[in-house]
Formats: sequence, C-alpha cells, structure tokens
Amino acid sequence: MTTGHQSFESLPRIPVAVEEAVRLREKLKDAVKSIKVLTVGPPKAAETLRTALAMGADSGIHVELPETAPSPEPLSIAKLIKASIERQKEPVDLVIMGKQAIDDDAGQTGQMLAGLLGWSQATFASKIEVDEANKVVLVTREIDGGLQEVRCKLPLIVTTDLRLNGELYPASHNYIDANFVAEPRYASLPNIMKAKKKPVEKFQPSDLGVDVTPVLETIKITEPAKRVGGTRVSLSFYRKNVRRLNYVLRLNPSMSWSPN
Repeated sequence: MTTGHQSFESLPRIPVAVEEAVRLREKLKDAVKSIKVLTVGPPKAAETLRTALAMGADSGIHVELPETAPSPEPLSIAKLIKASIERQKEPVDLVIMGKQAIDDDAGQTGQMLAGLLGWSQATFASKIEVDEANKVVLVTREIDGGLQEVRCKLPLIVTTDLRLNGELYPASHNYIDANFVAEPRYASLPNIMKAKKKPVEKFQPSDLGVDVTPVLETIKITEPAKRVGGTRVSLSFYRKNVRRLNYVLRLNPSMSWSPN
C-alpha cells in the first residue's frame, strides 16, 4: 500500500474532544484562558493540528517522530503529554482526549496520564458540566449498564465517547440511543487559512526527556477461527428435549434452533 500521497486525519474521538473544549469556552467565557491541542506523530500529523486550530483551538504542540518510527505506545504518549503539561507557563486544569485509538484499541493513555500526574480522571464521557466556582466537574460516563455520573475535582483528565456534544435526532433506529450522534463543528476554509497563522510548538521526544522506544513486542497475529454452520432443530424435538437442548446450547453458542 502506498501512503505517501494520503492525508492524515485525526481519530474519530479527537474532533469530539476539540469541539467540547470550544463549547466549554463559549459557555464559560473568560474562565477558559486558552485551548491548546497536542499530537504525537510524523511531520504529516501536523495536518490534524491545523484542523483542530481551525475548529477554534488557540495553539498547538507537535511532538514529532520520524516517518519510519514505530507507533508510540500508550505509556510513552502519556509521558509525552505529562512533560508537555509541565512545560506550560500557565497551569493546566482540564485535559480532554479520545478514549482509545483505532489501531491498537488500547484505551489506556488517559488513565496512565492521570496516574502519572496524580489528577482526577473520568473516562468514556458523554457529558461534561464544569462548576468553575467550586473547581469541580460533573461527568456522565457511558458504562455497560447504562450511564454513571461522577463528580471530579480539577485538575482533571477526561476521555471522550462519541456521544459527547451530540445532537438528538428523531428516533428511527433499532438501538435506543443510536440516533444520538456527535456533531463537531466543520472547519471552514476561512478558519483553515487563519489556523496557519496560529503558533505550533515542535519538540522531539528527547526534548521532553521521554524515551519512546517500544517495550511491547507483537509475537503473532492470527485470524479468528471460521465460524461453522449452525444446527437446525425442529420445534417438536425442542419440546421433547427442552432441558437437554438448553444445556447443549449453553455449551455450544454457535448452535441455533428454528421451528419447522
């Protein structure tokens, strides 16, 4: 596959995070002093920064890696973000980031960053409400059983779910909340041109005192086993052998029955 002519795009949850930061500033006004975006990657990754700047961020940080460098691991990225935060002249109160990457699907960087900094954390966020006066944030999290609300003290790390800053559309889907879709603002051409004048700091990992050499090794990648066809059982057989059949189905989830 030739990738030299392809443009870089941010992960799906990153525009959601940037959109939420911009909305918080629109709501909290002067309480939000600045919005700074950060990316770790090869030179082409700067394109994702420019898109975020065009959406409303004020400045950016690009931790640049060689084109041929392996993808950085979650712990390395967390250390790079931590070092970048500690270099800021103004204190950082809130970090909003995607909950997981789409390549390794690890979902670890935000949690590791909170641990390294000793900050509060709220993962899988679908709603953020900031109480600036009391320095606390109420975050609605998406969990397996539904929604969970947590109250966190600033400073705070938040990882975003795709429904954060979403818009509710008329119900027309089978899933109960499948029509609640995130709507990050469009980066218009005039704003893209303005973004070219916004400052972007560039660092190497060594400038931040971080070694990004991978410590994990992929031993083997294999495809899942092909699914075998199900076994069809008549309704009369099911009625006669219901207890035995239920036991067999529990042992063999791939099996199914259909009344004939």
